[in-house]
Amino acid sequence: MQHLIWNVDPLFIEFGFLKIRWYGLMFATGFVVSFMTMQWIYKREGKNLEELDTLLWYMAVATIVGARLGHTLLYDPAYYLANPLKILAIWEGGLASHGATLGIILGLYLYSKHSGDGYLWLLDRVSIPTALAGACIRIGNFFNSEILGTPTDSAWGVVFERVDDLPRHPVQLYEAASYVLIYLLSLLIYRKTCDKPLSGFVFGCFISLLFFARFLLEYFKTEQAMYDNGLMLNTGQLLSIPFVVAGLGFMLWSWRRYQRSLSV
Repeated sequence: MQHLIWNVDPLFIEFGFLKIRWYGLMFATGFVVSFMTMQWIYKREGKNLEELDTLLWYMAVATIVGARLGHTLLYDPAYYLANPLKILAIWEGGLASHGATLGIILGLYLYSKHSGDGYLWLLDRVSIPTALAGACIRIGNFFNSEILGTPTDSAWGVVFERVDDLPRHPVQLYEAASYVLIYLLSLLIYRKTCDKPLSGFVFGCFISLLFFARFLLEYFKTEQAMYDNGLMLNTGQLLSIPFVVAGLGFMLWSWRRYQRSLSV
């Protein structure tokens, strides 16, 4: 059986000392498309577009810091606690979506105090492009031949030649595709509910769907944590469960508030 042989150089282009990698390019693309989506939302709701510049900086810092700390403290804590300066070595790789999500939630809270915008209002709207940014990042992982899938005999298996000669599930692309679908669904729900008192509903839908997809796709990934938790579920799945539960809780709470407002 013929499989796709993937051996793309992670380095996209080089100008002397300046090196641009595919992962960095896709990471930046994720922020650009997120910014464009937020521009559309702000224009639609008559908000000041200049506020987005500050919001973008909050989100960029919160995402990178949260994702890095999430990886170092959740997936390989022994190594990084023994070598704390390595936590700063982002160029060596290692970002975790669970940590990025927590970072964004905290970053939006801090931004809401600065801007005066409602916290739930921000969570609902920023969660929409976040899924699309996540899809771009997973494509970057594919270019890097990292976050590998388990071996497969299926026709769509990919041989990551920089790693080994085994055909594997292109789980990075599975995850990217699922995030694009979540983005489209979140956008649809936003358009249906933005004029209703359903604060927190889009956010709840987003994190429950995102981490439910993540939970399922972990079955097709090689283990990323540098330790064995001794359980049937891997670290990524265990970390996803609280987010799914929290998302469902937000949706239920928001819907009940909406129903009560109709009966008043």
